[in-house]
Amino acid sequence: MKRLLALAGAFAVAAFVSFGASASAAPNGGGCQLHGTASFTPGLTNTAQAFSYSFTGNLTNCQSSSGGPATGTVFAGTNGLPVPTGNGSCGSSTTSGTAVVQWADGTTTVVQYSTTGAAAAVSLKGSVIASVTSSTGTTYTTTRYAGDTALGALAFEPPDPTACAAAGVTSAGIDGTVDLGSS
Repeated sequence: MKRLLALAGAFAVAAFVSFGASASAAPNGGGCQLHGTASFTPGLTNTAQAFSYSFTGNLTNCQSSSGGPATGTVFAGTNGLPVPTGNGSCGSSTTSGTAVVQWADGTTTVVQYSTTGAAAAVSLKGSVIASVTSSTGTTYTTTRYAGDTALGALAFEPPDPTACAAAGVTSAGIDGTVDLGSS
C-alpha cells in the first residue's frame, strides 16, 4: 500500500508533468503546493552546458491523511548544503542534488533527487535519505518520512523567457507539487 505525503523541493527547472498514481488517489495520500525561486550559474541559454543552482521555497496547503504538517520550507544549495548541478539548456536538462525540508512542526526531511527536463517540463524523482552535513558542520537529519520516495511536477517560470536566446536565465520562479510516499 502506498502512503504518499507531499514534499516539495528545489528541484529544478520544471513544468507540470503527470504521474501514473497521484498522491490524492493513493490511500494515506497527500500533497503540498510549492512556491520558490531557483538561481542558476551560469544562466540557462539555448546552448547545453554544465550549470549549478540553488533553491529556496515555501510549502503550503499540505494535506495528508496521516496527519503531517500543513506547511514547511525547502532549500538546496544554500546554508552550506552541497550545490546541485546539472547539464543542459532551456530546451532540455538533467540535474541532481540534495534538498532539505523543514516542516512547521520542527521535523526535517532530507531528499536526494534527480530531474529530467524537456523544454519547461521536468520530472523529479528522489529518495529520502538519513542525513546530509553542510560545509558549515550542521547535520540535517531526517525525522519525518524516512525511507520514502519522491515524485514531482513543477513549473519553471523565468521572468523573461527570451533571456534563453541572450544572456541566459539566472533566476526563475518554481511552482508546482511534489509527492512523497512509501510502499
